Parts: sequence; C-alpha cells; structure tokens
Amino acid sequence: MSMNKYTHKYNVILDNMDLSEYRLRPISAIMYLQDAFARYCATKKMAAYDLFATNQYWIVTEFNMDFIDNLPFWSEEIKVEIWISELSKLKIYTDFKLYYNDKVFTKGNALWFVIDKNSKRPTKTDMVAEKFDICNELVLGEHKKFVLTKSIEKTNEIIHTNNLSDLDFNHHVNNKSYINLAEMATDNEFKKTHTLKSLNIKFNKETFLGDVLNCKTYKTEIPNIYNHIIEKDGVSVCDITTSWDKKKNHIKIEDYDLKVKNEKVYIK
Repeated sequence: MSMNKYTHKYNVILDNMDLSEYRLRPISAIMYLQDAFARYCATKKMAAYDLFATNQYWIVTEFNMDFIDNLPFWSEEIKVEIWISELSKLKIYTDFKLYYNDKVFTKGNALWFVIDKNSKRPTKTDMVAEKFDICNELVLGEHKKFVLTKSIEKTNEIIHTNNLSDLDFNHHVNNKSYINLAEMATDNEFKKTHTLKSLNIKFNKETFLGDVLNCKTYKTEIPNIYNHIIEKDGVSVCDITTSWDKKKNHIKIEDYDLKVKNEKVYIK
C-alpha cells in the first residue's frame, strides 16, 4: 500500500446486493467508499467523533463514479483504495478505486468539506493538510464542477417522506437515501436491459426527518443519460445524473465459482 493511500477490504453482503443478479448494487459502492474514508480519517484522529469535540463535522457535496467492469457477486471480497488527491483553501478531494479479483471495477472522486457546527460554513483545510498525505493521482482527470445535462422530458416522479432509516449520525438524511430515490424513479424495464455506466451527484442542501422529497426523473438531450432532481418545497436538494449502457451477456452466479462455496465447515 502506498503511504499516501488507504485501503480496506470488504465482502459484498446481502443488504448491498441486486437480488435479481446477486451482484453488488452500483449505488451501494458509495457506502463502502464512505466507510473506507471514515476509517482513513479515524487513523488520523479526524473521524466524525473527533471533529464533534471541536464543533465540526464532515460533509460530502459531490460524488463522481465510473463503472468500468462487472460488479462483484454476493460474498465476494472487494478492496477499496482511497486517498486525498487535492486540497484548496476549503475543498478536500478524494479519489478512489474499487477492486474485485485484482481488477478495478469502479473509480471516481468525491468533494468533501469540514463544516463548523455553529456557522454551518466550511473551515480552512489547514488541519487536513497537516495530518494527511497528498497523492495527486486523479482517476477521472481534472476535478471539474458538476453540471447537469439539459433535461428534455420528465419520465417519472415519486414522493418520499424522510424516516428514521434515512438518517445518518449527524441526523441529516444520508447520501444513499437520495440515490435510492433516483433508482426508484428509474424505469424498471429500462434497468432490466441496461447497466449503469456512470453516476454524478451534487448534494445541494441538507434535509431532515419528516421532510417531504419529490424526485423527478428526466430524459436528457443525450441518449441513455438521465437527470434525477430531488426537491424539497420546490427547491433542489440533490441533483443526480446517470448514464447507461445496454447489458451484455456475462457470467451468472450459478456458473461462477464463489469462494463461499469452497469454505470449510467446522462442526464442534
């Protein structure tokens, strides 16, 4: 492991699996990334509980991910590799790669801030610069500002009231809940014949328990690219763009030699 990068291994669990194909759900990859970043921060004494003591907290405002290979099956081991790739006065970028059978299947970047709990404003990155090494490897090229592709036609709309299962440790609605809404608002027949190629997310505002969210999905002027706009009281709280490819024939779980099939069972 490079001294500038943090790695951690996970196994795909049932909660993060696509039940139709027994593979990791693309959006679940974000949860592994966030957990790995939290672990990395803990090694530097900058985990969420460390920041609470100084009235600060982490937020992520953007995720950009490319899915470049088959996603892993249930129970298989994946490796997350994440690092601080760029610092400005206030912005903290991480880049990352996810590996399965020693091949990268997902790569991308995320934009983070450390927020002052009282003012709700970003704090300077001096402490991050002191504690973290910087590796300037940019897996998607230059870090660019999120821009929505022009929407041309609404295809679906769903309403959701935030509940306890949507909340994170800051008592805000967690990132996965927004992405779940976008997935729910994507046509099921389309998803049967297409696979996610990329995911770009901009978190605009925090929402809380009991807030009513309206997720609208739109076709764009580019085929197989969709916008998912999540609003509260008519104001966007999260913008998501997804791009898709037609599914190709690939190995099925019944034909794949899962490592779990070869595990030895010890009975006492």
